[in-house]
Amino acid sequence: MMKVFKFGGASVKDAASVRNVAQIIQSFKEEHLVVVVSAMGKTTNAFEEVLSLFFNRSEKAFDKLEGIKQFHFQICKELFQNEDDPIFSDLHNTFVEAEWQLEDEPVGTYDFEYDQLIGLGEQLSTKIVAAYLKSVGLNNLWLDARDVIRTDNTYRKASVDWNETERLIQERISKAKENIIISQGFIGSSSENFTTTLGREGSDFSAAIFASTLNAKEITIWKDVEGMLNADPKYYSNTVKLDNISYKEAVELAYFGASVIHPKTIKPLQNKNIPLYVKSFLHPEKEGSLIDQNSDGDANVPSYIHKENQMLISISSKDYAFMDEVKLARIFTLFSSYGLTVNIMQNSAISFSVALDYQKEKIDQFMLELKEEFLVSYNLGATLVTVQHFTEKLLANLLDGKTILMEQKTRSTARFVII
Repeated sequence: MMKVFKFGGASVKDAASVRNVAQIIQSFKEEHLVVVVSAMGKTTNAFEEVLSLFFNRSEKAFDKLEGIKQFHFQICKELFQNEDDPIFSDLHNTFVEAEWQLEDEPVGTYDFEYDQLIGLGEQLSTKIVAAYLKSVGLNNLWLDARDVIRTDNTYRKASVDWNETERLIQERISKAKENIIISQGFIGSSSENFTTTLGREGSDFSAAIFASTLNAKEITIWKDVEGMLNADPKYYSNTVKLDNISYKEAVELAYFGASVIHPKTIKPLQNKNIPLYVKSFLHPEKEGSLIDQNSDGDANVPSYIHKENQMLISISSKDYAFMDEVKLARIFTLFSSYGLTVNIMQNSAISFSVALDYQKEKIDQFMLELKEEFLVSYNLGATLVTVQHFTEKLLANLLDGKTILMEQKTRSTARFVII
């Protein structure tokens, strides 16, 4: 049966990392593998900077793009001794696509232009990985995810056409003679053949799409940590590995903002009862974490999730009327039209408050439209903290010295917006 691997940007951040990925794949070379790879290192962030400069009509967009180009070519120079290797011309042609986009005026919305440019990061990384694997004797098929993952045209947050995607993936992979398929995370295409993206950090979801449509035996997400931890090591020194949690627990943690797994990853795996392993690409011999139907260990260890760069918005009627369903429907229509996701919400008789990721390119215009109908106040630079399976003692230590702007508790979950 097919196995699916997913390697994130940190696992292919430089030439040494690509060699390490090849060694991991080498140990599974007798298996049928679909290997999904993210953009290298911080390439997605760099392309986002290019796009911002492009929309500001700054010539520096080309300078930033040149930096991305040199980064990838340097990795290739370290991996391939022969600079006449076809990979160099292949990368050059991919960058030409980006240059063409920057030379013209934007032809669509910010989100449309985003998907056409930022999706090139995964194209570049997978071409390099596929070429290097061949150079060390691991024959493989490079598969353009845009040819098989069909979506609607909701740019930056596309929805998958599951029936068509399953048909295309099964048709393409059934014809493959190679045991190893290399494809991209994060991207798909609309019926009009424009590139779409599945949401930031969506490569996990891409791997789950392949696993589900192929009825894979299992899926492994290779990370720079030893498994799924109960907290981000950036904030906590005493983290604990979650050896085995259920699909439900994983969905909750991902929804609250746990960075190890994309929120949409779990559902297609749970539908087919496909186990998900989270393992370290630095220590592939270690067991890692397992996510499956077993819920026995879900409540054994408290989990902490931080979401920084939050904007807390408080909204009320200009005439101090009740914040009823009609007004809430209007507010959520605005959220939807601007592609904004609410991370936590709370209402009183005359006020409705939400916290969301601060995205300047969307927020500024959204706020102008919101203020036409409502009284609005806000805080920037807040942090949303979620504690799953909390105790009051844990919360007291966690919140000591913090200003709490919003608080919610259920039986097992406590959430706070703090500064």
